[in-house]
Amino acid sequence: MKAALAVICLAAPAWAGDFTAPQGCETWMTVQQKNCRVSNYYRCAGDPAGDQWRAAFDEDGPTYLARIDAEAQWLESFTPRDGLRDRLEPGAADPASFSTLLQTGRDDFDFVMAGSDGARIRYRGHDSLTGLRVTIDGVELQQTAYEIEELQPDGSVTAHETGNQFVHAGWRRFFGGTSTRDSGGTVTRADAGPVQFSFPGEAGFATTTPLIGCDAVMSQALPQGVIHVRN
Repeated sequence: MKAALAVICLAAPAWAGDFTAPQGCETWMTVQQKNCRVSNYYRCAGDPAGDQWRAAFDEDGPTYLARIDAEAQWLESFTPRDGLRDRLEPGAADPASFSTLLQTGRDDFDFVMAGSDGARIRYRGHDSLTGLRVTIDGVELQQTAYEIEELQPDGSVTAHETGNQFVHAGWRRFFGGTSTRDSGGTVTRADAGPVQFSFPGEAGFATTTPLIGCDAVMSQALPQGVIHVRN
């Protein structure tokens, strides 16, 4: 974790060009998204089997770093622009399970993330497979539908979000999609869906330059919530 954070903490101009994973880690995929974001995915030899990282960038540099495990649980994340870190608290009431989603078509979850600012946010909701399969840039994905609530320690709901995302069974991870988020009456809609997949040796692999949807509307900061959960 320390090595990964040290890399992501570099000033934005240092990121122009190609992404370099931390020492002992290997980048295996780059994904251009609709929302003027590009994400580089990597795995580290020193991590538990099945763990993987995502480093996201917009036009101004790094925006987000996150690690998930083999069940696609959100383990930890870091947002370099505000310096905040979030970590999964042990003993989740209902841990997220990618295996359950694939086997039964639905997975319910209920867990708490602890922030470096002292915040404790409870995430409660579910993912389900819609039965729709799509092929994006040669990659076959399954569509999901989701619903999630963010709750404060006192039980009050501060945000509610619904939408559709995508999963790849072999890679055991989620990819963004459409979302509608209601935060205290403020409704935000976004589409963070994947558009282009690049692998070692292909054009666009390991780039930190987003190419799609980079205009005044699409470049707005996306809501967090499920975007964090589906790292």
